[in-house]
Amino acid sequence: MRRIEFFRNFLKGLPRLRCHLGALVFSLPVWFHATAATAADKIPVFPEAPYDRFIIYESLAVFWIFIIALIVITRMKIREIERTQALGTEREDPEAPLLE
Repeated sequence: MRRIEFFRNFLKGLPRLRCHLGALVFSLPVWFHATAATAADKIPVFPEAPYDRFIIYESLAVFWIFIIALIVITRMKIREIERTQALGTEREDPEAPLLE
């Protein structure tokens, strides 16, 4: 009895399957082509010469040193701003002498 119910439910689901059938038929050749395609030649990312490789690593090191220096300088400036705000120098004092 359960087998008949399973078959009936399967037949009821066929109209929903039919709307996805076009996408499935269209995508199958794409998948078969992708699996049958061979890998391309390896593209060299880094040069083979040791001198050129040294230049690349040196440039990366200088880049990261500058990034770290920018972070440190920004942090120092933020601390300086917080320090001057804590002193209250931005408030105006009516008793302060005027320069003329």
